[in-house]
Amino acid sequence: MNVIDLHCDVLWKLWESKLNFKNSKELDSNKERLKEGRVKVQCFAVFIPPEVKSDMQFQAAIEQVNYFYTEIVGKNEDIKHIRCWEDINELKPGEIGAVLTLEGIDCIGNDLQKLSHLYHIGIRSVGITWNLANLAADGAGEPRGGGLTSFGREAAAFLNEHKILVDVSHLSERAFWDVIEMAHYPIASHSNAQALCAHPRNLTDQQAEALFSKGSMVHVVFYPEFISQDGKANISDLIKHIDHFCSLGGVNHIGFGSDFDGIDQYVTGLENASRYQNLINELLKYYSEEQVMGFAGKNFLHVLSNWELMR
Repeated sequence: MNVIDLHCDVLWKLWESKLNFKNSKELDSNKERLKEGRVKVQCFAVFIPPEVKSDMQFQAAIEQVNYFYTEIVGKNEDIKHIRCWEDINELKPGEIGAVLTLEGIDCIGNDLQKLSHLYHIGIRSVGITWNLANLAADGAGEPRGGGLTSFGREAAAFLNEHKILVDVSHLSERAFWDVIEMAHYPIASHSNAQALCAHPRNLTDQQAEALFSKGSMVHVVFYPEFISQDGKANISDLIKHIDHFCSLGGVNHIGFGSDFDGIDQYVTGLENASRYQNLINELLKYYSEEQVMGFAGKNFLHVLSNWELMR
């Protein structure tokens, strides 16, 4: 069963370590593993570590985008750049769609022209923050817990205007509600249920229900610390989060956002992208084939279609 994955950090690893995207064992989501796991569309996040000095962050972002163009789509004819969402429908058998996303707008400072530049070179989903605070909002790890700033609201308006997904996965709770209020296309690219694992990166039931009520998505993440309180997890533990979101009315609003290459612990049986079908096969024991196909990617495509982003 083909899979759409909304989040991985391959670009960060390529930028830091100059690895081989085709088959480097250091990459959870290298090309060989994506193909073996039947990943049909992979979102590649631009993530700038917070230790990078502020005046160098935009340059680092451009360097990661360059790796996307040269190492991922440039050297692999069967990896197709998804510049607009309807390009997914043009993928041929054996091809993988690659989408550029941005995890935190720290790199633009307070300059919307830089965000515009990133849009024009391919960014199609944007997380306002990573875990910390920036000039737009507070992240989930910022004790202050502030919402969107005036600049953050300007950025959200830009994303609305250009029909860019607004990723809420790393926001503080207050910033989440600000985004829900004003964003046209909010989405959680890699988050789990706080009711099952009380981590600030996870979503409360009220947050999940708010996304579902807006016709949006929650993509479950494969990091054990976001799955269980003891930081250890198997596939059944991950499925409990899917079960919980389904109990809130989200059966048609759930997808996958592995966070591969951004994590250092793994779900047993789901250690890299090549193991994706283990999750699919386990889900088929509890859900119909149609429902599992929804989780694997059709729910996401349906949401994009409803938002008129597939044309």
